[in-house]
This record gives sequence, C-alpha cells and structure tokens, in this order.
Amino acid sequence: MARRLWLAGFGLGVALGLTVAWWPEGPALRSPHARSAAEPSRLFSRPLVIRPGDEAGPRGIREHLRRAGFREVAGRPQAMELRVEARAWVLGLPAFPASLFAGASRAPARQVRIELDGAGRVTELRSEDGSSLAQVMLPPVAIGSLYGPSRVDREPVGLHELPPALIDAVLVIEDRRFFDHPGLDVRRTVGALIANLRAAALVEGGSTITQQLVKNLYLTPERSFTRKLREARLARQIERAVEKPAILEAYLNEVYLGQRGSVAVHGVAAAARHWFDRDVGSLSLAECALLAGILRGPSAYSPRRHPGAALNRRNLVLNELYQAGRIDEGAWSGALQAELGIAPAPPLTTAADWFQQDLARELRRKSAFGLLSDRGLRVVTTLDLALQEAAQRAIGRELSALEAEHPALLREGSRLQAALVAIDPRRGDVLALIGGRDRERSSFHRALRSRRQPGSVFKPVVALAALVEDAELDLETILRDEPITIRRPEGTWRPGNYDRRFRGPVTLREAIERSLNVPFVRLGQRVGPDAIVRMARTLGIESPLEPVPALSLGASEVTLLEMTSAYATLAGEGTHVTPRRVQVVFDAAARRVVGEPVERSARVSAARVRLVNEALLGAVERGTGRRLRALGVSVPVAGKTGTTTNDRDAWFIGFLPGRDLVVGVWVGFDDGHSIGLPGSRAALPIFAAFLKETHHAER
Repeated sequence: MARRLWLAGFGLGVALGLTVAWWPEGPALRSPHARSAAEPSRLFSRPLVIRPGDEAGPRGIREHLRRAGFREVAGRPQAMELRVEARAWVLGLPAFPASLFAGASRAPARQVRIELDGAGRVTELRSEDGSSLAQVMLPPVAIGSLYGPSRVDREPVGLHELPPALIDAVLVIEDRRFFDHPGLDVRRTVGALIANLRAAALVEGGSTITQQLVKNLYLTPERSFTRKLREARLARQIERAVEKPAILEAYLNEVYLGQRGSVAVHGVAAAARHWFDRDVGSLSLAECALLAGILRGPSAYSPRRHPGAALNRRNLVLNELYQAGRIDEGAWSGALQAELGIAPAPPLTTAADWFQQDLARELRRKSAFGLLSDRGLRVVTTLDLALQEAAQRAIGRELSALEAEHPALLREGSRLQAALVAIDPRRGDVLALIGGRDRERSSFHRALRSRRQPGSVFKPVVALAALVEDAELDLETILRDEPITIRRPEGTWRPGNYDRRFRGPVTLREAIERSLNVPFVRLGQRVGPDAIVRMARTLGIESPLEPVPALSLGASEVTLLEMTSAYATLAGEGTHVTPRRVQVVFDAAARRVVGEPVERSARVSAARVRLVNEALLGAVERGTGRRLRALGVSVPVAGKTGTTTNDRDAWFIGFLPGRDLVVGVWVGFDDGHSIGLPGSRAALPIFAAFLKETHHAER
C-alpha cells in the first residue's frame, strides 16, 4: 500500500513538473513588490519639544520616549535608544523625520544629555560636545493609521533591516531549500501529495516560499489541484524574473500574521509591533522564532489566545534552528527559557481616536494631500498626546463625580456627556480634541458635529462687537440692568438674569464678570444683531447665526471647536489663526510632501480685544468663574462660563495669557434634557482638572 502511494505521488510529481515546464507563459506578471509595498498612511502626534523646567516624570518626557519607541540600554545610545543615569538621561536622536520610518533604530544618531533635578524636572539640556541647548525636539508618537478598503496594516521593510535570526527562523521552518530550488521543491511536493492521497483531501500544501507568495498575491484561497498547478506555474515564472532575495523580502512583507479588530496584520514589521510593540529590528532570538512559528497559523498559534500552542511552536522553531546549526547551544538553551514576551493587546479605541475621527475626510478635501490610504504617507499632526489623554481622564472623573453628587443625572438610555477642545492660539494647532465621554459606547463627535446654544460664553463676542462699533464705549460704560420688553412677530420677550434679580445701573465690566443677561440684551440692541454676526464671523464662527435680539445671549447654535477658536482669537489679541490638525506630511521615502501652513490674520483692534480680556480675567477672579480658584487653579485665567435656557448646556472656555493654551468645555445630554446645573458647576471643574493634570494650573 505504502509503495503504491509513493509511486502514485511520484507520478503526480512528474506530471506536475512536466505541466509547469511546458505550460505556455502567461501575461507579464507585475512585480511581487507591487502589493507588498503598499501600506496604510500613519498618523503621528506632534514632536515633543522639551525645555529646562519641563516635567520628566511618569506622565512627562519619559512616557513620551516609551511611546515613541525608545529602548533603554546600558552603553552608548544609538538612534531611538536611552541610557538612564542617576540624575540624567542620554538620548540617541535620529534626524527628523527618520524616526517616523521603519529602520529608524539603525539610522545615525546624535547624542543629547538631559540633566534632571531631584524633583524630576529638566534643569539643563546639553549636546554631545557639552554645549548648552535651549530646547530639544523628541520624535513624535504613532497614534493611528488611515487604512484603505482592504483594512490591511503593513510596514514594508528591506531584507537588510531584518534580524538575521528572523530570516533563518523563517527559512528553517517554512522553506529550508529556498535558495536552492527553482520555485518548486519536488521532494516536499511529493511528500505532500502522498499525505493528500492518504487523506483523500488536501491536508498538506508542500508549498515553497515562492509558491506562498504567488498564492497571497495572485490567487484565491481555493484548495484544489487546478489552483496548485497554476500556483506552481506562476512560481516558476517569478523565479525566472526576480532574484531570490527580492522574493524573500516580498514574502516577509506580505505574509499574514494576525488580526487586530477589523484590520489584518501583514508582514513581519507590522507583526512585530502587533505582538511585541517593538521595532522588528530589535527582536530577540526567541521573539524571531515565535514570529516565524506563527506563520503556519496566526489564529491557531496566537500567543494571546493560545499561549501554550504558541510556546510549543516557538520551541519547535528553536529546535530546528539548533539542529540546522544556525544557532549554538547557549543561544538555543537561553531562548527556550525565555518568556513569550507578548505585549498587552492594544485597546480597540484610544483617546487619540477622537482626534483622528474625520481627519482623513478633512485631509482628502485638500487636493494637495490626494489619496491617503495605501500610500505609506507619514502625517505629523498637531496632537499633544499627553494633553489628549489628560482631557479624556478629566472628563471621565468629573462627570462621574457629578453623577455621584447629583443622582438625577443618571438617566436611563441617555448618558451625561462632555467635550473638550484645546488650541494653541499662536499657531492654531488643535492640541486636544475629545468628542465624548466614552468612544466605545458612542462615537458621535460632540466637539465637531454637535451644534448647541453657547449661552453666556457668547457674550464676549457681543461685547467686542460693541467696543469696535462704538469708540465711546469702554469697560466702565454704564448699562441698565432693569426689566426690558422686546416685541417680536412671534411674541413678546422679557429676558431676565440667571438669578432672576435686577441690579440697576452696572458697568460693562460688571455685566461680563457677573454674566448679566439684561444689560447684554440692551447692549445688543444698541449695536444691532448684524454687527454681532459680523464680529462672530471675524472671530472664526461659521455656523448659521440668526440676527435676532436673543443672539446677544447665545441663542444661535455653534460647535465647541468654533467657540474655542473664537476665544483663541481673543487670546491672540485680535489675530485669528485657523484651527489645524496637521503640520506636515512625508511620503514613504521621508520626503516632505506638503505642509499645512499656519493661516494667521490680524482681524480686530488689539486695544479693543484687551478690554474684553481684562473683563474675562475679572470673571475668574470675582465673577462666575471664581470657583476655579477653590478648585486649585492659581495661574491667571481669562474665561467665561455659559449656561443655556433650562440648564440644557453648560460651558466654560478660558485661556492662559502668555501660556499659549485655550481650552473649551461643554457638558450636557445629547437629547437636550436639562442637567440642572450652571457652567460653573458642570463644565468649569473639567477645565480645572485638565489644567491641574497637565501642570498648567500652577504659577
């Protein structure tokens, strides 16, 4: 029986060889690199600029270095490496933007020394020659990818960038005679045919690496003898046209090695990040053996779901390497004792996802960026990852505290929500952008897509419109806080103050600081709603605004991003900077493709804006924002609370004069249900928590 099977297998092998040899050549094949060279475009945070006085602790520079991919070493640091001393760190920094690309760890590096004090703050920065530096730019952190329709994650690398141990491990377990056969390994093919005849089915493939590459690039997953014949023919054609190293490189960049949610992980470089959160060039022998072992079945040998099977498979690869003489006994023994070393599975959503939501669509609208997916572009954004995560934590903690204090906020089917925007008013950079409390439960972006009435945070717009239109006005101008009746076609409107009291004559300064409605209605009547709309447009608000008397109290709906951008113009003393989320884009060869320029224009008299800002400082010191001091914020803040009709929306927007930070916060229910709290109680605590966690709250 065994002899008959062997003869049958041999006969089929001969038939296969003759078929491949004499089958007519098909059309010219595209290069095996064509598909494996495609990769998603990557998104990165902004580079971190460090200066003396900066915090280096667990959530400061050290955390940024870890996320950027720096490895700690004992000797002289190379690119993307860090040596820790008693009160200093020595970094090996690659030339920017080399750190954004595969193989950066092997790029030339310059040495930078960071001196620290006992409290973990930077005291001095020094170059390799000992000279003092004013600042140092650290490489950015990868925050996400823009995938094409295929949803494939891939990081193409050259064969020379891979550890020799990984190449040896793949060859010894997948195709030992790869450099000797012409695309087909007859010995393996015959063995597989015999096994298949025994089972009366295709249970073994016996495919070479070239055949596997052909199957991945050109053929369907169908398991049939006809497809095997086509696979063999195409493998021979590729072997005639392409050098062996190029075939191996294409295979290692194309092979499927795991799944992350809906995204398929292809290629050893992307797999190294997926399984180990490491650059493929830094993998150990044991990690290389595990990666090679997973090739047989990424699901069956998943080290996260089936660690036992993965360990056995890795050890099999190590044994094969040892028996083939590719590693010595010491390396073999040490690798067998190593842990799997798998990194924790990354969460399906992160705080950065809020920032990158709709970013691809925004970029595609700019023709210069063109098609983003599958081109391997590197998009350096404006995101400050530390601020983004601090914002998400502040929202989570403070909303939970509000619900604990006010159980009525815990409603069935509708959760209390919040959004936060942080902008650098000098450059328009969006530093943090949070669209809701929990993106896994609701991905609706309340900072970008939700238009809500701004209430009293709109009053500075009204005040500035009046100050610009009427040169006689100043902060000491008297306004009447007395009952007023306004007749409209839809009925009579009698606005009142939040506390239902009237104070008689008040100054414009008092009206802003104490957020008095009636004086602002009178001011709006004096200047006219059309002038208010013009000023809103000047400050960067683009949403439809109805020129009616109630506009003075923020009755028209706007987005949080728009309103925060308007305050950024105030922080810039009348210079408006268009918000941007992208700094620069590089192509796959590290060439600059395009940069998104800073769009800056002087729009309002700086002297008039300073009057409004002075009143906003007073609003925090003496007015509706004074609770900020009780919450532990001691730094000067110019800001304004906002509360809409029936307490449906709570706002606080503020900026730190001279500190290049504007922060806007909104709190409410998506369905417009009343939260029963003013902006000073619902939104302002989130602002305070954010400043304290990011070290912006101290003088």
